[in-house]
Amino acid sequence: MKKVLLTTTAVVFTAGFASAGDMSMSGAIKLTYGAYGTGTDKAGADAWKSEADLDIAASSSSGAISMSGTLELDEAGEDAGSVTISTGGLTLTYDQNDIGALAMAPAGGDGEDDNYGDYSVSYSAGALSATYVGDENSDDSSMAITYTAGALTLGITNLDERVGAGGSTGKETTKVSATYVTGPYTIALSGDDQTNQEWDASVAMANGDTTVTVAMDETEMMSVGVAYTAGDMSVTARQEFNNKAGTPDETEFGVSYTAGAITFGANYDSGQGGANNTHYGDEAELTTSVTYVDGDVTVAGKANDQDEMEISVSFAF
Repeated sequence: MKKVLLTTTAVVFTAGFASAGDMSMSGAIKLTYGAYGTGTDKAGADAWKSEADLDIAASSSSGAISMSGTLELDEAGEDAGSVTISTGGLTLTYDQNDIGALAMAPAGGDGEDDNYGDYSVSYSAGALSATYVGDENSDDSSMAITYTAGALTLGITNLDERVGAGGSTGKETTKVSATYVTGPYTIALSGDDQTNQEWDASVAMANGDTTVTVAMDETEMMSVGVAYTAGDMSVTARQEFNNKAGTPDETEFGVSYTAGAITFGANYDSGQGGANNTHYGDEAELTTSVTYVDGDVTVAGKANDQDEMEISVSFAF
């Protein structure tokens, strides 16, 4: 994305004031035809849609305190983006309903979690880092502490959150995790203190262009995944074996190939189909895509096995 950078030190206002900060602008224009669903929300009729986005960001770091903020403009109106203030290892960020450490499942079926965290306070000192996230409209909060010593990373997170749009339910979860890297292997473990004691364990081995991952969790599910990249082609495959009664095995496969300015892609996920084939958009059982880049302009098309399609032309600046 090309950006136009304006140093405000070079801009003299009528009052003769000059700032020691920087200001930048970036944006995008997009024209789309078609209809593409999201999650379990089916798309409507094919239609034209135009989008325009402009972000104006400003920052100041002339002293011991750094500050930055963003104004976001699009076809729906304007909105203030995140505001960040930092000094030393301490950082305060405010971004209303957009900090993801606090998120709840959507009321609809769009497949996207809805963030509702408003502010975060984080501190970093050497191998130790801590982040607190809070919500103004509830007592919901998240506190995460991470410690890294060489190849070992340890983490603990306490999450006190609401689980539905109706408000807080008093649900509190503590989760611990550990990751260790030795040579080509990455070993990861995590678990929480809920009644069903959810946990995950995985081992990944990287060897040149190939990465193999084996994982297990508390539902008696084991999965084996492979990711391979060779030149302009990348392939991913994952087989999930479910021992829990009533839960079928799942097969996932994806391939991407780039030839010059054109990129082709296809993805298959048996877990999104079956008798209850109610997933749409990018979460459908079978999806295909093609992208063509011509300078600053990108032409993209995608379709799925739910008879949905979308074609777009866009450029960013």
